[in-house]
Amino acid sequence: MLKELSQWLVLAAISFLISCQNEKSITPAYQDPGLPVEQRVSDLLSRMSLEEKIGQMCQYVGIEHHMKQAERNMSKEELETSDSHGFYPGLHSSDIAAMIGKGQIGSFLHVFTAEEANRLQEMALNSRLKIPLLIGIDAIHGNAMVPGATVYPTPIGLASTWDTALVKKIFWQTAREVRATGSAWTFAPNVDVARDARWGRVGETFGEDPFLVSEMGRMTIRGLQQKGPGRDIEVLACAKHLIAGSQSVNGINGAPTDLSERTIREIFLPPYQAAIEEGVGSIMTAHNELNGIPCHANEWLMTEVIRNEMGFDGFFISDWMDIGRLETRHHIAGSMEEASGLSVEAGMDMDMHGPGFMESLISLVEKGVISESRIDQSVRRILAAKFRLGLFEQPFTDSALSDSVLFTAEHVETALEAALKSIILLRNEKNLLPLSRGKYSRILVTGPNADNQSLTGDWSSRQPEDHIITVLDGLEAADPDCTWDYLNVGSHAAQVTAAHVAEAGKRAQQADLAIVVAGENSSRWEWNEKTCGENAARSGLDLLGLQNDLIRAIWETGTPVIVVLVNGRPLATKWVAEHAQALIEAWEPGCMGGLALAKILFGDTNPSGKLPISIPRSPGHQLTVYNHKPTQYFHSYVDEASTPLFPFGFGLSYTQFVYSGLSLDKNTITPEGSLELSVEISNQGRYAGEEVAQLYIRDQLSSVTRPVKELKAYFRLHLEPGEKKAVRFTITPEMLGFLGKDLQWRVEPGRFTAMVGGSSMDSDLLRAEFSFTEN
Repeated sequence: MLKELSQWLVLAAISFLISCQNEKSITPAYQDPGLPVEQRVSDLLSRMSLEEKIGQMCQYVGIEHHMKQAERNMSKEELETSDSHGFYPGLHSSDIAAMIGKGQIGSFLHVFTAEEANRLQEMALNSRLKIPLLIGIDAIHGNAMVPGATVYPTPIGLASTWDTALVKKIFWQTAREVRATGSAWTFAPNVDVARDARWGRVGETFGEDPFLVSEMGRMTIRGLQQKGPGRDIEVLACAKHLIAGSQSVNGINGAPTDLSERTIREIFLPPYQAAIEEGVGSIMTAHNELNGIPCHANEWLMTEVIRNEMGFDGFFISDWMDIGRLETRHHIAGSMEEASGLSVEAGMDMDMHGPGFMESLISLVEKGVISESRIDQSVRRILAAKFRLGLFEQPFTDSALSDSVLFTAEHVETALEAALKSIILLRNEKNLLPLSRGKYSRILVTGPNADNQSLTGDWSSRQPEDHIITVLDGLEAADPDCTWDYLNVGSHAAQVTAAHVAEAGKRAQQADLAIVVAGENSSRWEWNEKTCGENAARSGLDLLGLQNDLIRAIWETGTPVIVVLVNGRPLATKWVAEHAQALIEAWEPGCMGGLALAKILFGDTNPSGKLPISIPRSPGHQLTVYNHKPTQYFHSYVDEASTPLFPFGFGLSYTQFVYSGLSLDKNTITPEGSLELSVEISNQGRYAGEEVAQLYIRDQLSSVTRPVKELKAYFRLHLEPGEKKAVRFTITPEMLGFLGKDLQWRVEPGRFTAMVGGSSMDSDLLRAEFSFTEN
């Protein structure tokens, strides 16, 4: 009996070992790239512990180029108030590595090299389930946070091109550079609708109009999320910041926002609906509260509207440490655990960034406050993104790729094209521009932005000097026979002194012409000196420091003055706009900005940029938007004109475009129909150029008040001197709709006015009326 039992035990042991070996030899379903993503996600989720699940919801900053640098340069107190640098007191980089190996971290941000990304991925592949990391970076206008990448114009400049095909091309190129440096996710596009010029982040938006912002956002997502080699999408996009931080109570980033649901739905939500329709993979919530509820704990916003009403199926990511700030800043939670619970129950899926979130969620699940099935929802969304990005099959990046992908000739050419199309001519008295080579023997160049990297804007690291063409570089190359008298006044407005002003006046007397490059500086590597960009709101909107005095001192000599603005927000430069012979809005035009500006000044390229945002006359002219309600100017200001300094859609050319022959193919449109509007545009000047024809519509009588005009379509076209072209727009019932008294979408029968022209200014628009009828 004992012998038989012994034999049975041996056979059982052998059978067990064989079954174990067979089980090991079977590839788990989640590792099979041939299976549908949903099936792979379900299989992987079934194998995960609670800790491993919550680990996927946790993000940390990069170790080498972020965490260690912050450890050296920042105090714990500075860490609490910073939105751009981070480290974790009490956690060494070796602790982070151990956490990766245990599957306790699912994502990193701001990893700047393929080498570091590969090291992190290798650590993740040593974890039990070998789940790759999702690495994200702020590639807002190119992968500019990485030194050596192509830096395109900032988004406000890209919007000034009104060229959606170009924007799509830029973000496809950006996606390739992002992948080449080890990331697979970018926190772009910023689809905030910019309504307050005091806000420092205007430059990373596409302007003031919901339709234009939506179109630019669509193209950004479409460019980033194109299919890549061996993966469904190249780079995951992230629409941000949900919502309306661009119209806070005082213009300060993160300050409270208090707006009606109608305003939220009419102005700020349309770009998110467009992003969701494009399949955006993630959405980031905003620092601010909305009507008393912090966005990071706003269930109505995240779950009811974005997910349930609009159909978003990606995942939500918090902004920088904002879940913890529900406790420390908003004071609606008594602890990090309570804050984490509030945010996740409201709809949050991933924390940016650091310790405390995982521990809090584990505790909340164990206490029964949050169900594990709710955790599963978030993890499913995150894992689905990783599968679609092909990270399970291709977690590593060839470090040699960066040399062949970053700052290529093709990408640089695109950056130049974008800069040329983004620069806006605002004033050109007596046709001073374009300049003729050989006409001026001596030109004075000065201003704090004449010879620095302010051209690269916010969300850029300092770039190699040979990758940047400054304004001075571009000018000197454009006319090497001219004597370029450069007066260095420093690289920040605060560095301009009275002595500089006096010297500028003296040198201007000896010059035939003066070019002053003024504005602001958004450079992140000079955080304490920056005057624009993230967390750099302003109470005033004129030129800072002695820049106005510098310009005035030159102007008073009688020497013609060209003022070039390099800045990230609209500046209320009223005196300059009335006195300088020429005024150019260059925004932050990127790595080729100096070359582009020189080409425009010398007429090699005709300026064609159009304002995507109104420029106010003063800080008191906030909400000087083109799509205002009829009673906004029921009375006027007693001390100043009520109109903007320069209106939305405005931009001059060296040639003259004339609109004529506006016609409609019918006078009535029905719910199932459409009508065609046609207008002829002719170039009656001496230069070839590009024009942006803009279509606006006004509802003449409605059950709720409607804007005096709304942009509904636009078309960019090229015309040779003497050439005429017909431009056609199709008007559909969808263009006529609005939210009724019940905040439900409707199109009401009635009369409408269609307006077409080269800007939103009434004097620039041709008009035609038509009706909408339900019969």
